[in-house]
Amino acid sequence: MRIFLAGLRKMIGRPASFVSVGLLVGLLGLIIIASATVGQESDEPQGEAAARLLLTFPGAYDFILSFLFGLGGLVAVIYGAAIAGSEWTWGTLKNAVARGESRARYMLSTFAAIALMIAIGLAISFALGVLLALLGATIAGVSTSGLSDADHLARLPAMAARGWFAVVEQAALGFAIATLARSQLAGIGAGIAFYFGEGFASIFLPDIIQYMPFAVARASIDTEGSGGGFGGGGGVVEALPADTALLLVGVWLVGSLLVTLLFTERAEITG
Repeated sequence: MRIFLAGLRKMIGRPASFVSVGLLVGLLGLIIIASATVGQESDEPQGEAAARLLLTFPGAYDFILSFLFGLGGLVAVIYGAAIAGSEWTWGTLKNAVARGESRARYMLSTFAAIALMIAIGLAISFALGVLLALLGATIAGVSTSGLSDADHLARLPAMAARGWFAVVEQAALGFAIATLARSQLAGIGAGIAFYFGEGFASIFLPDIIQYMPFAVARASIDTEGSGGGFGGGGGVVEALPADTALLLVGVWLVGSLLVTLLFTERAEITG
């Protein structure tokens, strides 16, 4: 618990934490304001209807979560890689081991702090996203009567929990990659390459890619069975059933952490 709390305090003050939330909220705000402008001024009925749909509650809740879990996966890969890489490049892991800390406990506690930071970041981003959607609806003259829809609000906690778990799995992958690279920059670069490489490879190997970490993360939150994943990004790959994908998300999460722990236990810590 001591290591976990120390890691949490360290991450709260890191620029990466603020930049990650700022990036999500900033891009979401641009989309919402653009939708409000189109919904207010568009001369095309179809374009106006599509723009207004993003601002109409309770559907706006789904759009906000979809955006956060879609782009949030890439941000989580970068965030996990940045934290793990800094443990090597800044020498904090070396100092902890020199004090007699268990390597495995230190890395697990650090990742637990990352998982909590992701939950906090998503919660803040969602709350600000709802406020932005309300602002956009006001600008576009869209009714907000569905804001308190009881049935939809009752579904939000389960949807948010699945999405958080999927985003944490992607953070674990970035965490493992940066640990193997023992570098922030290498870990972030390799994590981004893996993220986009998987999408490109889906054109040629769709039957294999559907079991890969980012594909199962998207599919695990597609509870409506649309095939594209609640977090977006569907297309060439036929998505697995949501519950099956959620199980594979757990497998990738545990596997990534095991790789991290095994490498850290055997690695020679110098510098």
